[in-house]
Amino acid sequence: MEAGSHKFESPRWYWISAVWLGIGLFDATQTVFVMRAEGMHHYWTRLYFTLLLSWLPFMIATPFILRLGRKFPLTAGNRALNWTVHLGACAIICLACSLWISLWEEWLNPWAFIPGPDPFIPLLLRKFFSSILSTVILYGLVLLVGHILAAQKQFALQQAETARLSEQLTKAQLNALRRQIEPHFLFNTLNAIAGLVREQRNDSAVRMIARLSEFLRRTVNDSDRQQVSLGEELDFAQKYLEIQKVRFADRLAFAVDVPADLLSARVPSLILQPMVENAIKHGIAKRVQGGAISIDGARSNSTLTLRIFNEGPSLPSEWEKTTSGIGVQNVRTRLESLYGDAFDLSLRNRRGGVEASLSLPYVEIEAETSREPASTPVES
Repeated sequence: MEAGSHKFESPRWYWISAVWLGIGLFDATQTVFVMRAEGMHHYWTRLYFTLLLSWLPFMIATPFILRLGRKFPLTAGNRALNWTVHLGACAIICLACSLWISLWEEWLNPWAFIPGPDPFIPLLLRKFFSSILSTVILYGLVLLVGHILAAQKQFALQQAETARLSEQLTKAQLNALRRQIEPHFLFNTLNAIAGLVREQRNDSAVRMIARLSEFLRRTVNDSDRQQVSLGEELDFAQKYLEIQKVRFADRLAFAVDVPADLLSARVPSLILQPMVENAIKHGIAKRVQGGAISIDGARSNSTLTLRIFNEGPSLPSEWEKTTSGIGVQNVRTRLESLYGDAFDLSLRNRRGGVEASLSLPYVEIEAETSREPASTPVES
């Protein structure tokens, strides 16, 4: 903590020194060259040196002024006390600057006075009273700059905190949506297992329990990951379809056809499963003869498009207003949280069934996290 604070303070000293050195060089150069151009006669080197060093007290005092500005703000707290502190500090700095300049002028006599400069005490008093106004102005400017810098820092901290809280809120919302998907899927699968048991299809029920156990183990292992590779997500979807294959047997066939070079694309975790579940619930399950589900993907420039097609009844008119449940609505909410408006999700009737299309930005993920799922139809 202390090391980080030291690193933060070092540039402040650097910039304070640089600013006052620049002011001193400008003041000394302008004064000496203008006076020489007007034909005045002084000890130019001594004068230049004296004028340059005259800004040193303010350079040293600046960090203390900034600290007083933070500790005793002029517009908050006990204003009478704060103003008294700053006026006292301003008088001390004015006296220190006058003393510093008087010492150099007494020693070097840069203005070439004959027989020499005034006695030290009168010179000090003259310098003090003549520089009160300029010292007050400079002191006020330093306070103003310090206030502006503090306000900018506070604004940056507030923005960072707002961004952090927004990120936490988004993650919490996404986690809530994922937790909504998982029990929904689990309850449906358990109901399917119960149906197999009632039908005395015990071997099928055991196979479905084994597939469910493998699926849930995989889900728990990836519970903290909001995004995975497309290869992993297709693997999830295929495991879910294998579970449903046990339930529907010959009534369900599925195929995954995605080019291998797309498997490293980054997609939201568990984004395909509810869409596949919808395809089974509203498509395959409503047909006596069952049907097929296909998943395919393509890339167009910087956009990844995934399509899930199921053989089954067409979508009714105004289906968006009449359809309830978490399926498409949940998927859309998650995509809005992750991508804002940079995605497209649509359902449309196609010959022989319904197609869900999902388009989102194409972003590569680490190659080692992608896994290649089967890409050929799985037949019973």
